[in-house]
Amino acid sequence: MNKINFENRKSIEQIEESTELAPKFDDNGLIPVVTTDYSSGEVLMQGYMNSEAFKKTIELGEAVYFSRSRKVLWHKGKISGLIQKIREIRIDDDQDCVWLRVNVVGGASCHVGYRSCFYRSIPFGEKNSKIILKFEEKEKVLIQKRYMAIILIPQNYKNIYKLK
Repeated sequence: MNKINFENRKSIEQIEESTELAPKFDDNGLIPVVTTDYSSGEVLMQGYMNSEAFKKTIELGEAVYFSRSRKVLWHKGKISGLIQKIREIRIDDDQDCVWLRVNVVGGASCHVGYRSCFYRSIPFGEKNSKIILKFEEKEKVLIQKRYMAIILIPQNYKNIYKLK
């Protein structure tokens, strides 16, 4: 594969009106990513990429994120089998946010087993002081026991998400 290089950010015109990809990473070297289902438009998750994860995503055609908690690349589905196959990648007008439109292999995007990471809603406009979340998704996709062991035992995080 060709080595991917991002353009240096030179001007507002270049960023907003040209065909050059010049993403803006924050002070921690990250760019936010919104991921939706390609067919339905359903929001599946929100995550982050560093430069390496963004390049790997473009190269592989599968979603690769950067885990802020584990400080490693995270090839979505590499362990669980819940792979996000890229159908389209978009970048916003300021090139500081990425939108992935994906097909989900395995039926879920959330590590808890729901299709979307946004499986609960928050009531609003009520006068109750205690907020009770409402589950909007009722069914989970079966997740491999090996994957759950990795999630539940933090020391297992260390090398499991590194890419070849």
